[in-house]
Amino acid sequence: MALKKRKNFTRFKKILPFIFLSPWLLGFLVFTLFPFIYTIYLSFMDVRFSVAGFNMTFVGLNNYAIALVTNTLFIPSLLEFLLTLIIYTPIIVIISFVLALALNTDIKGKGIFRTIYFLPAIVLSGPVLFRLTETSGEQDIILQGVFVYEMITIYSQPLANAFNFMFENFVMVLWLTGVPIVLFISALQKINISLFEAAKMDGATFWVILWKIILPLTKSMTQVVALFTIVQLGVFSTNPVFDIIREASMETTVGLGFAATYAWIYSLMVMIFIATTFMLLRDKHLQEAKPVKKRSRRRRRS
Repeated sequence: MALKKRKNFTRFKKILPFIFLSPWLLGFLVFTLFPFIYTIYLSFMDVRFSVAGFNMTFVGLNNYAIALVTNTLFIPSLLEFLLTLIIYTPIIVIISFVLALALNTDIKGKGIFRTIYFLPAIVLSGPVLFRLTETSGEQDIILQGVFVYEMITIYSQPLANAFNFMFENFVMVLWLTGVPIVLFISALQKINISLFEAAKMDGATFWVILWKIILPLTKSMTQVVALFTIVQLGVFSTNPVFDIIREASMETTVGLGFAATYAWIYSLMVMIFIATTFMLLRDKHLQEAKPVKKRSRRRRRS
């Protein structure tokens, strides 16, 4: 009897996480997965609104041909957004890590500094950030004449344009570092202090500790921060692709099929970018350790 109760309790423990996860899973299936699949379906349809409702006619790849060839605004806007991801993501990750490393040290008033860096992420909303970026965009930072900028311009004009773009949108960069700083601080605080003490006793400098201990142990969090940043950039109102999708969805006579096509192409590009980032920042040691764990489990079972 006791053995049976123990088995039932073990089964309940295995099912319990899925019970807690079920509300989120249900919401994901109804409000995310189904609309996503239905959007793919609509992208192959010519959707027209009439008195009787929406009339859908299958048009195949015609919407994609119009979006990729005929429309002269969609591809440039998509490339502009992808360029924003390429520039912003590493900058935000690096700045967040450096600030988290500084705020994790024993300094006076570090709680106040943490609040200062994180408060804009709570107080400012999307429209407020949009107004700030509009204002900062009108006041271009003049980098001409700066020695470093001139050297970068001689070496590579695209790289110089990227630096100019970064400085012009520095308000947005600082605003986006709020949550990543908190994530990095939580990762830094989970590192065992004895590792630092042992490294210092062996004569390791700060840079050795940074490269050999801190960076490897925070690599998984770096992956999380990078993916969070990509998603955060994708949902901002400053995204130029949003305007095209919004305008197409407002044209109820012929626009819903095109809006679904734009949304699906945009989502596909973002998913490819996320997958690429995930592969670049994945922890290879964890991947190598999985077969070893499986072997050990098989040996225990046998």
